[in-house]
Amino acid sequence: MKTKTLSLIGIMLLCFGWNAISQQIVSNEESSQKSEVNISCTPDLFPLASDWVGAYRKLHPEVDIKVIDIPYNSLELGNGKSLSFISNNSSTTISDKSNWKIAVGRNVVVPIMNITNPLANEILRRGISPEMFVQILGNPENQNWGFLAADQNVPLHIFIVNDESVKTSVSNFLLGTQFPSNSITFGTKDEVIAAIRKDVFAIGFCKIADVLGSDNMSLAENISLLPIDKNGNGSIDYMEGIYSDANTFMRGVWIGKYPKSLYSNIYAVSNMQPTNNAELAFLTWILTDGQQFMNINGYCDLGSNEAQSQIDKLTLAGITVTQTKDASQAGLWLLILVGIVALTLVIRYVVRRYQGQKNVVPDFNFATTSFDEDSVLIPNGLYYDKSHTWAFMEKNGSVTVGLDDFLQHITGSITRVELKKAGEKIKKGDLLFSIIQSGKRLNLYAPVSGVIKTQNEELFTDSDLLNTSPYSKGWVYLIEPTNWIREIQFLDMAEKYKMWINTEFSRVKDFLASTLKPESLEYSHVVLQDGGLLKDGILADFGPEVWEDFQVNFLDSYN
Repeated sequence: MKTKTLSLIGIMLLCFGWNAISQQIVSNEESSQKSEVNISCTPDLFPLASDWVGAYRKLHPEVDIKVIDIPYNSLELGNGKSLSFISNNSSTTISDKSNWKIAVGRNVVVPIMNITNPLANEILRRGISPEMFVQILGNPENQNWGFLAADQNVPLHIFIVNDESVKTSVSNFLLGTQFPSNSITFGTKDEVIAAIRKDVFAIGFCKIADVLGSDNMSLAENISLLPIDKNGNGSIDYMEGIYSDANTFMRGVWIGKYPKSLYSNIYAVSNMQPTNNAELAFLTWILTDGQQFMNINGYCDLGSNEAQSQIDKLTLAGITVTQTKDASQAGLWLLILVGIVALTLVIRYVVRRYQGQKNVVPDFNFATTSFDEDSVLIPNGLYYDKSHTWAFMEKNGSVTVGLDDFLQHITGSITRVELKKAGEKIKKGDLLFSIIQSGKRLNLYAPVSGVIKTQNEELFTDSDLLNTSPYSKGWVYLIEPTNWIREIQFLDMAEKYKMWINTEFSRVKDFLASTLKPESLEYSHVVLQDGGLLKDGILADFGPEVWEDFQVNFLDSYN
């Protein structure tokens, strides 16, 4: 009876969805009015915004999009029908929490040196702190490398690109220190880079885009980033070790490991969340294909993870953003999705009628009021892996896998998942799926090898099942195992896993103590509740930098 009822509901939804789709198609055909997007920006961003608008017009001639530059002191946000691009982090428009904003790019200033500098190893180990730079610039007559190595009194020459944003960033980095005219050489970006290549004892300041190769990943020949000892402890520690390559550096900037005085974000700002399909499609394009215009305008594109986190913000209010050529089709595709979901519902219950209910682990009531060793559910009958995943052998020989209860308590509410497709082969230890919370993500690894037979499609529309029912409705894949007998030797049953989980609590507390810098006001709220218990959903209170460190130092340590 239940199956018949749900099937009938699915058919009704399908009919309703198709009727709505038909009406939307008719509506689209009848509408010939162009969509409008009005853009304002500060003068420094006008060339970039113009490139965006020009390229987008060619792809979408049906969208009437305009851009004008407005001085900072004249910039006012409209009534929600226009967007503004701003690059100044200190702008009151940016700091006003009542305004809506997303980051679409970044302007990053970096210190550089010659890769063959004889003191390179010492510089890479110790770095140079802002205070050391101030000391150097404050004593032009003693401007040499003796501060780093007593036996190296070789003159230190400083070059800075003659660009207002670069000079302002360097001045802020140097705690407002005025540039002594007799100890610094200003020039174009090409002149500064040429000077650094010629003088192995020179250092310079320029935009990161000035020294990136055409692939946006490698640095210019003979040029190296000069590491900054951000916390001034005399060494480049783990939290500051982001200078090995351009990709690691840019990720480090995003997650807060680089001095804020040396970079500023480029924001799309409005006084309210955009709802116009044309605006949403334009912003989505900027965060994807439009990123290619960043480097040629002297700015940095966002990493794929950060760009995706900004796209997620576009849908924060339940708005679906589509990346189709015609932004006016957004509503149509949403209705099509409703039809597909309804059809899937019908097929699912028809299949279950003839094949029987899938044998997943029974439901457990695991609502808890505290998060400690006794409140974590570890059902018997499952195999557990140190990747915080579990595996269960079904009667037909297939293996169901999912996320363990411990990790969902750590992350808090999971807002989205990324899954592999049916038919993909995976090996034990391979990336299996990702859990995401408002753009912050963790990657989980496969407990067993095999071929993915089925995804749990309910997770796409109700990812909260990973929190509310991780061992039952929140299962992730059904896998055809290829090495089950051998690999279960590396998995734990409930009792052994329970003992191991106890050590995980200690590891989490150690991670929080060593990584979060509790003396920082940013992290001063909340690590532990009264009695030393971990706060349920502890990671939810922190930003992407903490999630990335948790991935590297906690989850990846077993992989």
